[in-house]
Amino acid sequence: MSDHAIAHAVSRRRRFRLCPRLAACAVSVPLVAGGMAAALAAPRPDLGLHDDPVVARLVDESLAARMDIRQAEALTAAERERVPQAGALPDPVLGFGIQNDSFKRIEIGRAETSFYQVMVSQGLPFPGKRALRTEVAGLAAEQVQTSVARVRLSTEAEVRRAYLDLLLARERLQLLQGLEAIWQQAAGIASTRYETGEGAQADVLRSQLELGRIAQRRALLQAEEQMRVQALNRLRGRPLGEPIASGASIRDVLPGGPLDVDALVDDAVARSPELAQARLGVARAGKQVALAERDRYPDFGVNLGVMPRGSLEPMWTVGVSVGLPVWLGRKQGRAVVEETRRAEAESASAASVEHLLRLRVAERSSALTALRETIRVYRAGLLVRSRATVDSTVSQYGVGRLPFVAVLDANAGYLDDEDGYVVALAAAQRIAIAAQEVSLDPIAWTVGGEGMRGSAAAGGAAAGGGMAASGRSQPLQRERGAGAAPGM
Repeated sequence: MSDHAIAHAVSRRRRFRLCPRLAACAVSVPLVAGGMAAALAAPRPDLGLHDDPVVARLVDESLAARMDIRQAEALTAAERERVPQAGALPDPVLGFGIQNDSFKRIEIGRAETSFYQVMVSQGLPFPGKRALRTEVAGLAAEQVQTSVARVRLSTEAEVRRAYLDLLLARERLQLLQGLEAIWQQAAGIASTRYETGEGAQADVLRSQLELGRIAQRRALLQAEEQMRVQALNRLRGRPLGEPIASGASIRDVLPGGPLDVDALVDDAVARSPELAQARLGVARAGKQVALAERDRYPDFGVNLGVMPRGSLEPMWTVGVSVGLPVWLGRKQGRAVVEETRRAEAESASAASVEHLLRLRVAERSSALTALRETIRVYRAGLLVRSRATVDSTVSQYGVGRLPFVAVLDANAGYLDDEDGYVVALAAAQRIAIAAQEVSLDPIAWTVGGEGMRGSAAAGGAAAGGGMAASGRSQPLQRERGAGAAPGM
């Protein structure tokens, strides 16, 4: 195929195949470049996100102290400095010379063809190239700017997750305190029954054993609480040991109203830095195709010169030069094909990011709906009946109507229910935080997994280990990859 045929085929391919994508991109670029800040500040769909003055203050302090934000802002400012450079003319060239008619002596002023020469040359790109190069550089700067939005969103989410983990640790400490009071009551009844000959010594020993395990778990939870405080202080650039007071309790969080999945999708599409960057990549690739097409046309050069001749009248010269695209088929034509393929790849990448984003919104909506139903069941009477079962079992054990093993089982069930409730609240909060972060990470939760209690040995293996002795399972196992707290 001839060079002219290649160029013609490339031009047709770009007009008939790429232009629809570029038209769609041209519509989306104003939203990405000019509306992303407004989208980040706009009201967001209600997900029942835990919020109080304490976490708001921690977020503000962390945003002010985060070095990653300053780094991203500096890189954005540096990239913006490239925009005027891209549209600037080439530097002019100043040249000096001499033309002399003799090798024996300088003939300037004696011979008409002998002179000094001062030349200025200025390259002039073909019309439209400078504007396209400026637009390409501007879109590249916009792509870098999306990293600032991503760091800010991730910083806020990291602080909220760390604060949620702190609240969860403190809530579990309070739950442990209530469980300890129940076991102390059971231990007192067991001792009384044993002293009067109505109970077994094994009941006394078992109640003392459970109180010892509670002391062990309290130490682990206190260590976890301290680690959560240290993590928050690191995020806000404060001394690690500085105390942080809690605001509202995790139990004060309301599940929120029905989810509007369409509104959640629209919000995620408007605020996602990754999608904004991908769309800007499509727009940039389109401009690069147009620039490659424009590069098929030659650049110009203008030359101005003055030639002093001593006592003779000086001369001047003006010239224009034009590049000859004699290698069009191997260079400029191939460059258009290359940029066209890159534009197609960018378009496919943007479509993939948007598809993944919509999937994540749907996944979180389904998980959040299930967790809200779980929380509703807890609040509808399950927790009240669980505590009533404990009180009734302990009372009946005290009068000899039930064996001590019933007390063990009732206490274990009560712990399961209370812990499952607060963990369900925390899991719902983590999903809401991920939604506000516009994260593309999956939610790693399962149904029917190992519960949060575990055995005493399992609890000792991680901070905040198991809070009860029996091995009853929990209906939901919280996500680990999305910032879930370790098991109790």
